[in-house]
Amino acid sequence: MVKHLIRLFDKHVLFWENPKMIKTISSFLVVVFITCGICSFLVTQNLISLGHFNTLFKHRFFAIEIVFTILLIFELLSLIFVLPKSVTRSLGKQFELLSMIFLRDAFKEFSHLDDFILWEDSSKSIINILVYSFGALTIFTIMGFTRKLNREIQLPETYVNQYQFVRIKKLLALFLLLAFFVIGLTDFFALVQTGVFLHSFETFYTALIFTDIVIVLVSLRFTTNYYRVFRYSAFVLATILIRISLKLEPCYNVILGIITTIFVFTLAKVYHYFQKWLTHRELTT
Repeated sequence: MVKHLIRLFDKHVLFWENPKMIKTISSFLVVVFITCGICSFLVTQNLISLGHFNTLFKHRFFAIEIVFTILLIFELLSLIFVLPKSVTRSLGKQFELLSMIFLRDAFKEFSHLDDFILWEDSSKSIINILVYSFGALTIFTIMGFTRKLNREIQLPETYVNQYQFVRIKKLLALFLLLAFFVIGLTDFFALVQTGVFLHSFETFYTALIFTDIVIVLVSLRFTTNYYRVFRYSAFVLATILIRISLKLEPCYNVILGIITTIFVFTLAKVYHYFQKWLTHRELTT
């Protein structure tokens, strides 16, 4: 039973990470963007009616928000597939998603700007665009330095019975994949019935938090190294902080996201320092 589930997960990874599939997704995004742009123009000119979607499509740049939301959904899938591979890569992917969410929010504010003439009417949206843009750029920059640091040192994440640990992480990733589709279908049906997309990224991150905590507890079976356990637990805390930032108001969510990114960079720097010191100590004794 377990072998079949793991094979099922591996098949999903091969399917979604196939270069042909990536090209198909890119083409799909282009088609969606052009189609939604045309629909928005036609609705604005009162040439067609989309029912309770009319209010959304009356915004001229609504197609931008739609296409970036779909892009984020595919990025969430890639996060699930990275989970069994590496703790560091998984967390890095989460911050990539956070920066993309902030960019999406910036485009969302832009899509609702219909009149650029009066500052009084547009000032709040413009300020939010600037905050989200610079927040995404700051996270992108800090995570770039963090990734560079990890590549320079490249400390192996070895555990006792590494193969078994990876198998367990794949099973948990499969559970997360199931939760992803359940959440996605719920959002889709709500969209069809009400015309409102729920953007349940927070719900997915809640499932991700529980998955990460289970991985931390399971990792204790394969290692008792204090530094690794502490680092993994701190990564879970970072995921929780990301989850909290998604629920906060503009500005505060960006500030918390940046602070969390700095926390992870500091953790990586300190962890690598102590690992190098321990390795040097073992070689000289």
